[in-house]
Amino acid sequence: MDISVVVPLYNEEESLPELFAWIERVMKANHFSYEVIFVNDGSTDHSWQVIEQLHAQAPDRVQGIKFRRNYGKSPALFCGFERVQGDVVITMDADLQDSPDEIPDLYRMITEEGYDLVSGWKQKRYDPLSKTLPTKLFNATARKISGIKNLHDFNCGLKAYRKEVIKNIEVYGEMHRYIPYLAKNAGFNKIGEKVVHHQARKYGTTKFGLNRFVNGYLDLISLWFLSAFGVKPMHFFGLLGSLIFILGFLAVIIVGASKLYYMHNGMPYRLVTDSPYFFLSLTSMIIGTQLFVAGFLGELISRTAPERNKYQIEKTI
Repeated sequence: MDISVVVPLYNEEESLPELFAWIERVMKANHFSYEVIFVNDGSTDHSWQVIEQLHAQAPDRVQGIKFRRNYGKSPALFCGFERVQGDVVITMDADLQDSPDEIPDLYRMITEEGYDLVSGWKQKRYDPLSKTLPTKLFNATARKISGIKNLHDFNCGLKAYRKEVIKNIEVYGEMHRYIPYLAKNAGFNKIGEKVVHHQARKYGTTKFGLNRFVNGYLDLISLWFLSAFGVKPMHFFGLLGSLIFILGFLAVIIVGASKLYYMHNGMPYRLVTDSPYFFLSLTSMIIGTQLFVAGFLGELISRTAPERNKYQIEKTI
């Protein structure tokens, strides 16, 4: 099979028939063999009934997955990725803001130009400033931390993947925003971008919320830490704890030496415990010790993790 299209959705009953008809026209015009997997993420409208109707019309081309409740986009993509059969996997949103007309070029970039992953870039957006401005800041931070400098829009729903990519990454929590980063960490380094057309929403209301930016930054920090120190936590906590402990210890010595100096020269002096620097030094030593112990415990947990020696092996002979 040439292409699998995965469409996560939540309350998009009006757009689904038009979206599938559009996908079908594109696929037939380019003679692709394909499947469309709709993942209904706990919709409260009639989205599932629409998916059942589409499946009845084209049982060999339409599949559906229905969640009992709303879990989020990452779980929807994860379940969709588990079922795909196509050599190239396309993801797109169900709100008709992603154009299926982009599919042939995305497919060509994967199969002919050799990209592992191609992410869409909605260079001209039909969104309010309250959405586009935080998005620019978010993407700038993601580029800096991930090291993927050529992507302008990490969170674009329209993406294309080689099948091997989505079979070797795990999308969990709310990590769908960072699939290019997950792919890079798995060893898929040929990541490209394509300017895609962005259409104004035709039906329904946006699911956008400002809380996703807070969650997005927390997820980005978590992903960076796991990729850098996931199997070697002592390198982070141990080093940081040791530095803080040493600074505190040196500060204690300085406070004590200052008192001895004043005593030796017959100068008036204060008790060590009267100095706030003494307590700050002790606090630094305690925090440093706690961080060091945290790194040690992290190492013990990491050494028993089943994924500790799980590596991405491309070929063997």
